[in-house]
Amino acid sequence: MSAARPATAPTTAPATTTADPRPAHPLPTLDLLLLAVSIGGISFSGPLISATAAPALAIALWRNVMSVGVLGPYALLRHRAELRGIGRRALLLAVAAGVLLAVHFALWMPSLRMTSVASATALVTTTPLWTILLMRLMGVRAPRLVWLGTVVAFAGVLVLTGVDLSLSPRALLGDALALAAGLAAAGYMLLGAEVRKTVSTTAYTLVCYATTSAVLLGICLVAGTPLAGWPAGVWWQIVLLMVAAQLLGHSLSNRVVRSLGPSITSTAILLETPGATLIAALWLGQWPPAAAYPAVVLILLGLVLVARGGRR
Repeated sequence: MSAARPATAPTTAPATTTADPRPAHPLPTLDLLLLAVSIGGISFSGPLISATAAPALAIALWRNVMSVGVLGPYALLRHRAELRGIGRRALLLAVAAGVLLAVHFALWMPSLRMTSVASATALVTTTPLWTILLMRLMGVRAPRLVWLGTVVAFAGVLVLTGVDLSLSPRALLGDALALAAGLAAAGYMLLGAEVRKTVSTTAYTLVCYATTSAVLLGICLVAGTPLAGWPAGVWWQIVLLMVAAQLLGHSLSNRVVRSLGPSITSTAILLETPGATLIAALWLGQWPPAAAYPAVVLILLGLVLVARGGRR
């Protein structure tokens, strides 16, 4: 908030004033670099999950359990006092974010086995779109550019799901799971941005990942998902997934969302789509059908418009 005006200053601004002449604060360079590393790590998520010969829910569980195992000792050593002093509201929001992250994983990771990496990644990155819609439900009015982007993005979703329906009903179900996973990720990001106002990245991440692990363990037990019995190569792939997508991906996103905001952070995640598509094509030979490319472009264009309008 700006300082109060002197008593001699006019009480109203001139009618011709349209903008604050002071320059806007530049975005933190370090956080932008960390965000770039985060996107690179997340881009490996889809191809790695597709290539790992273990149940998708088990992969989701172990990547979170391993993350807690890595972060836990450091958090308890350096942030013990903060963890003890987290307020009730912040703790409940962090737990809720962990539940939504578990739902996100439980929906998106199976979708990668049902549809192409390109389709699943494009649909799960509708997070900015869902973020704006959730904020509208909370009373935040969106500008016209946001609604234009919404229409464009949903047009892309309809085209992409139409392409996958022509391939198989299983691919269409995978699309639906990925789209719902994007909605869960939007709630996770909004809650995380709120918690990060008062809680450090390490403390929030530990509470969130521990909650996610507990929820995923319950889902795996109910679903009867095998949790072991794979060769060593599979475990190393899960470790790589944990380091790239979890520690460097999600954790760095949690780190920068406080300074960059959920709009910029979620918009940058759109770069996961071309990144994951390229990796899947070169590594797995998984080239999407030609008709899917215009749909992905429409989704990305719409989401960029949504994010730009949301920032305004």
